[in-house]
Amino acid sequence: MRIASTGRAIFAVAMIGLGIIGLVRRDFVPLWNPAPNVSAGGLLVSLVSLICLAAGIGLLIRRRASAAARLLVATFFLWLVLFRLPNFLLLPAFAACWSVFPLMVMLAAALVLYAWFATDWDRDHLGFAVDGNGLRIARALYGSSLIFFGTAHFIDVKDTLSLIPNWLPGHLFWTYFTGCAFIAAGVAALTGVCARLAVTLSVLQITLFLVLVWLPIVATGSGNPFQWSETILNVALSAAGWVVADSYRGTRWFVIKAPSTAAAVQTFPGEPIA
Repeated sequence: MRIASTGRAIFAVAMIGLGIIGLVRRDFVPLWNPAPNVSAGGLLVSLVSLICLAAGIGLLIRRRASAAARLLVATFFLWLVLFRLPNFLLLPAFAACWSVFPLMVMLAAALVLYAWFATDWDRDHLGFAVDGNGLRIARALYGSSLIFFGTAHFIDVKDTLSLIPNWLPGHLFWTYFTGCAFIAAGVAALTGVCARLAVTLSVLQITLFLVLVWLPIVATGSGNPFQWSETILNVALSAAGWVVADSYRGTRWFVIKAPSTAAAVQTFPGEPIA
């Protein structure tokens, strides 16, 4: 028994956690809220939470990994297309982007897992979303999301400044530096230039944001639903990012051209837990 990919293991546990929290406290799961319909919203959130729980467990079982990844891809994709993109042009630009891009990060991670664990049936019927194609789509989604995350630092400087720990000097510097770092990592993911290094550093940055900002806030005993939801969202984004970073395994840290996605699929030691 072994878990070959740390990123996949973290993502699986995060999905299990999202599922449990969604079933117990739906207001703490920003990936799904606001639900699309007042009357059916609670039922839909419970359904997708149950899917996350089942899929997270499935990712840790060898014979269920492919089905679990396929289920997550379908769930994230349908939620994005049915309940997020239709309102993209109706909401204020900033709110619209925040409703779309975090979900795109989760879809990117699910696509990476699907590309790794695809069966012959998947290749025959859904070949556009597996192997190298799936990785290319996943990296494009992740890169686009990073560019938005970075741009948000410049659009909403005030709120970004308020989240930087007081003990850290140079608040304005860190606001702009982290924004630029996200944008640079997003461009690297889209172009393939030093992509492995850039994506890994972007995930490290997201994880540090979780450790330095949100965990200390909720550790004080805060009962603020927004703070808890942002913490949970940051955990999910960090877990998803590590999966995308794992997709570059087998490529060099410093490259001046896009790595081979086919090679990445073949070199990934994708054996789930027995």
